[in-house]
Amino acid sequence: MHTPDALIEFSDVDLSFSGVKIMENLSMTVHTGDKVILTGRSGCGKSSLLSLVLGFVEPDSGTILFDGAEVNGKNVWNIRKKVSFVDQDVSLGSGPVANLFEFASRLKANAHLDFRPHELMRFFDLHGILHKDLKELSGGERQRLAVVVSVLLGRSVFFLDEVTSSLDGNLKKKVAAYFLEKRDWTCLVVSHDPVWLENDSVRVFDFEEKVWRHRTSP
Repeated sequence: MHTPDALIEFSDVDLSFSGVKIMENLSMTVHTGDKVILTGRSGCGKSSLLSLVLGFVEPDSGTILFDGAEVNGKNVWNIRKKVSFVDQDVSLGSGPVANLFEFASRLKANAHLDFRPHELMRFFDLHGILHKDLKELSGGERQRLAVVVSVLLGRSVFFLDEVTSSLDGNLKKKVAAYFLEKRDWTCLVVSHDPVWLENDSVRVFDFEEKVWRHRTSP
């Protein structure tokens, strides 16, 4: 049953890999505008939750709804077009950084978007890297560059998987605040960085115990 105003709904979802149970009877609801931080030890299934919504893996049982429609092979591409996903393993290819934005701007799906990155590049302290080769960037630079691209896609749903792991303290705060302060954005964040928990707007889901923590209610 679809919950009014819910964007993402998990209902009794089971998931296993190679016979190892990753999720069992998982039920949770994410509403539009929620900022959900997924906590728990590495390997407990946090990243798999994002992959389930995007259709990269299928549940053993249970249902997953996105905007009221069940996630399946028929609609998964439409769902992916609505979500900006920044993976923890940032792979941006090679060649000058500027070519990445030029390529993205030429894609038919992005024809209506403004792919001028300069303001965001300044905000995220990425000065003077447009002519650097992507392979020469540090881990932190790649993470912030991936964040810039995700924002330029003009979407309002963000799946962020350890996007601050290679950043220093000040940049962690800058990236977290940028996303958490956008009221209309829905963010699912996998992170071990406590900086994501400092904003009063967040909901914290303990993935090991499968319960909401802190100031939250399911």
